Amino acid sequence: MVAKRDYYEILGISKQADEKQIKDAFRDLAMRYHPDRNKEPGAEERFKEIAEAYAILSDPDKKRQYDAHGFEGLSDFRPDDLFGGINFDEIFGDFGGPLFEHFFDRYRYQRRRGKDIEILVEVPLSKIMTGGSENINLKRKESCDLCHGSGAAAGSGPKTCDLCQGTGQTVASHTTHNMVFQQIRPCSKCHGKGSIIENPCSQCSGMGFINREKGIEVLIPPGVEDGTVLRIAKQGREGPIGNGGPGDLLVIIQTKKDPNFQRLGPDLFYSATIPVYDAVLGTKIQIPTLNDDVIVKVPSGTQAQTSLRVKGKGLPKSHSSGHGDLYVTIDIQIPEHLKSREKELFEELRAVNLDQSSSKTSWFARLRNNHTKAKSG
Repeated sequence: MVAKRDYYEILGISKQADEKQIKDAFRDLAMRYHPDRNKEPGAEERFKEIAEAYAILSDPDKKRQYDAHGFEGLSDFRPDDLFGGINFDEIFGDFGGPLFEHFFDRYRYQRRRGKDIEILVEVPLSKIMTGGSENINLKRKESCDLCHGSGAAAGSGPKTCDLCQGTGQTVASHTTHNMVFQQIRPCSKCHGKGSIIENPCSQCSGMGFINREKGIEVLIPPGVEDGTVLRIAKQGREGPIGNGGPGDLLVIIQTKKDPNFQRLGPDLFYSATIPVYDAVLGTKIQIPTLNDDVIVKVPSGTQAQTSLRVKGKGLPKSHSSGHGDLYVTIDIQIPEHLKSREKELFEELRAVNLDQSSSKTSWFARLRNNHTKAKSG
């Protein structure tokens, strides 16, 4: 995995660069690497890298987050969301503005809102059958409202690290056989951030963000299918740019494991075990459903793993009217330990079958002998 480059390094400026120096550096590099003007391999990616660096360093709040926490402080921002915040007309004028605006048109929507949050919610079959509400607890990271994301207490701010001079890196050099070797490491004092918070915010302990938890009620439609995504507007992360507003909460539905039923779409599957004599003679059994119990007729001679359908006793169909079906799979219980009387009855049954088999064999033998005599005569 290729490490992200420092934004100041990308634009070729120092941490002390003012607004004009940042804008001038971006203008020169952007004109040089715009993919409509530069056809060299990698020009487009280089241009996006330059635009991302400018989007961060030209915005005072984002620059403060980056200076204080490095890339970790920008974890809630997607690079694609940042590109659209650049006013190309102001920077390049009539000549360059439309050229750059066109390139970033596809990022316009993302920049107006925060990132979506995805959460998986397990819903019991009983709730899927009737529909209703499900309460969830949502945790999300928000910028600290006391220090406004800087991590420093009121009246103070991050201090440039005196060990690395704000670069976030230290360089160790040594010479061997007239060759100079350099080893670059993250600064051990500021841990690569380039700045140190000497007086941290009391609310976020210098992190610049806090985790908040809130309860949200999610409405579950009857018959909702596994994998369905329910979108709850404006319950995602806060917008990274200006008044972008929060993203959405995406609730992914998954059926909670049920002790009685398995689900396949709107159909339910239930396993019932009956003794061998009921399978032979036939019987009626009581089967639970999500509403009430039903009586199911088991025909005589039913074999193991036979599936009996109970029409309309499944879940509501999400895309049409009506309900799915309930399928009852029959398992046959073979007794492991027989009582003496039970053993006698099974032996009698086997004897009857053996007699019938023997009589059938004798009948075929007599028929074959008579056929042979008729041919020889």
